[in-house]
Formats: sequence, structure tokens, C-alpha cells
Amino acid sequence: MSDAFGETAEQDPTFGCRGRRPHLRDFEPGGCAEQAETILLGASNSWFAISLSALSIPTQVDQLPQLVEDAWAVLQHATTRDIVTAFRAIGNLKTFGNYTDDEVWKAIVAKRTGQEAALEDSDLKTPEWVVFAAADSSRNTRDFTLREVARPAGFEAYFEKIVLVDRLREVRALTGFTRIDSPGDYSDPTEIPKELVAPITRGKPMWVPVSEVRGEGIFLQFREDVLAKWCRALADRDALFHGAHAAWRRSRDISPPDAGYPGIRYALIHSLSHALIRQLAVSSGYSSASIRERIYASDGADGTGPRAGLLLYTAAPDSEGTLGGLVALGEPTKLGYLLRQALENIRLCASDPLCAEHEPGAGGPVTLHGAACHACMFAPETSCERGNKYLDRSLLIKALGSSLQAFFEPSLTP
Repeated sequence: MSDAFGETAEQDPTFGCRGRRPHLRDFEPGGCAEQAETILLGASNSWFAISLSALSIPTQVDQLPQLVEDAWAVLQHATTRDIVTAFRAIGNLKTFGNYTDDEVWKAIVAKRTGQEAALEDSDLKTPEWVVFAAADSSRNTRDFTLREVARPAGFEAYFEKIVLVDRLREVRALTGFTRIDSPGDYSDPTEIPKELVAPITRGKPMWVPVSEVRGEGIFLQFREDVLAKWCRALADRDALFHGAHAAWRRSRDISPPDAGYPGIRYALIHSLSHALIRQLAVSSGYSSASIRERIYASDGADGTGPRAGLLLYTAAPDSEGTLGGLVALGEPTKLGYLLRQALENIRLCASDPLCAEHEPGAGGPVTLHGAACHACMFAPETSCERGNKYLDRSLLIKALGSSLQAFFEPSLTP
């Protein structure tokens, strides 16, 4: 094995890269002039998927476009209005009882010619935030059902509203993959340099693999006035996280180093998410690896308005989704108990005082977390959207020896 490492390997002509792409069964056009390098992996991951996920949400008050989408397997064969009339006569348009044949035909033409209203930007989370914050149950569809419930007693000062999502549909698309380096180092898949992304087809792809899952979730919206005031009080901690973020990107040659910093409000919501995931896993019967997070955090500087919300959900590929075990825990009494237990469980960590004293960017390799570790805050890779970065339990509750102003009052814990 010694001949495969160091100068001996570099001098061996057989270690030159041939530019072979095994997954495409071809070679890189023009070859590759790079020298192959032997590295020692600490895990079995040799490639990391780059995927985009979006929730199927009703973006319009009119449900006709969604009904057409649901029945497209049949309606795609309608080439004239008369065929629509024929479909109705044989009972294929039972869900279109509130719409005339002319309205259905116009919706089919709009669908076929691509005239549906398109999003103005590529931000997938903004439309989701708008729907969750509105919590309008009149827009419920077969794939998306929500209802607002009362806030847990004692937490009215921290949360604007609690929304139970009894049914949701998530679509996940594989767009490429990286080798060795995880795409989790980047805040958004669009930031990954093209030279690091391995293509999934030899030419320009006309389609990508997509999976569809259905499930349920709990959405918590924070009070913006309380959160904004707390963020201003934690300006020093915010600056510390920002410095660690820039150092992290510089150590990985990611440019520009200051870009993509999510802010201290993201760290707070992310930390609460992980604390709740652990507690929900104990009470719901789902493993922590099957509960995913979707965080909506922005101070509004991008012009879309401030956002502060958290969606915890689970989903399965079965056509009926999951069985309601998670959303049942969102009822006011149960959720209040879970929140109190989650905060109490992170007050002390088995690794304290080392864990509690850890600062972002401190010691050895640059880290992007404060008081957090595998014993108290870290979640499985399938659950966390940021690779266990931007976590700090001392933001939520006063940790051992911490002098930070915690977001939640100590009286909220049992």
C-alpha cells in the first residue's frame, strides 16, 4: 500500500488520470491532464447526490389548474372542446363539476402551451412560506391539506402561529453529483462550481430522475418582532458565526468567502429544529432519520420580506403517505409538552463542559457550530438540510457557563 501514497505514486506513470467516466461509460472529451491522487476515506461515501426538492403547494386561489394537472393523464388526449364534452358525458370529469366545458378547455390549452403562471425567480421556498404563513385552509387540495391550531400555552410570546399539515407532497429531483467533496459545503446547489459537478448524462439532459413522496408535517412560525429584537441583542454572536462562515469557505477555496451566510436567526431556528427532531422521534414512533426539516429564515434584506418559520415533516413513497403519527403531536397540549422537554434535554449535554464551551470557528479545523455535538444536537444526514452546521443550543436555553441571552425563558422548561 505504501507505493500508492506520496512521491512514489506521483512518479508512477500508471497513476495518470485517463478521464474515464464510469457512470457514463465514456471518457472526458479531450482527456485529463491531472495527476491521480490517493486519499484515505473515513467513510464509504465516494459520491454525493445534488438534488432539489419542492413541496407541491397551491399557489393560486383557483383550483382549476391543479385539477387539470391531476387529471392530465386523461385530459392530454383532449384536442378539441367537443372531446371535453364527451369526457364529461362518460363521467371522466366528475371533479370538474364547478367548471364549464369552456373553462376546462381553456385550462387544458394553457397547460399544453405552457401559459401557466410561472414563478418570477428560482427561489423554491418563498412560495411555500407564503402559503404556510397565510394558513388558508380554503386552498386545500388532494396533495396539500393544512389547518391552523392554537399556540401552546406559555409559548404565545414566541410563535405567531402553529399550522398542522395533514397531507403534503414533496418532489425530489437528482440534478448531478459530486465526488469526494460534499455539496453540503455550499448554502445552495446553484452555488456549486460547474467543474465540481459530475453530469448524469453524456449530453444535455432532457429529463432528470425524480421521486415523489407524501407525508405530513408541523409548521411553526416565529413572531417577527420578538425574533428581530433578540437578533439585535445577539449581534456579537452573529459576527462570530459570520467570521467562522468566512473562514470555513476560505479553507475550502469557496469564493467569495462572505457569501451565503444565513444569519443568526437561521442558527436559532436550526437549533430548535434539531432539538425538536430528537424529541419527536421519541414520541412519534418515527426514527430521527425519517423526520426532515425545512427552514424559512430571512431578515428581508433580499426584498422578499422577513421570514422565520420551521417545517418538520416525514414522508413515504406510498400513495397514501404516512399515518398521522407526527401531525397528531402538533396539537397545542402535546406540542407544548414536547417543546418543554426538548429545551430541557439540551440544557445539559453528556459532553459538557467541552460542548457548552465550544465556539464557532474555534480550535483545530474550522467548525460552523457553537454548543452542539453528536450527544445533544446533531441529526442524521437525511434530516438536516445544512450538514449539522449553524447549530448552538446556547441560543435556545442557557447552557452550562453560557453568558448569552437565550431566546426562551428558563421558566418554560419542566
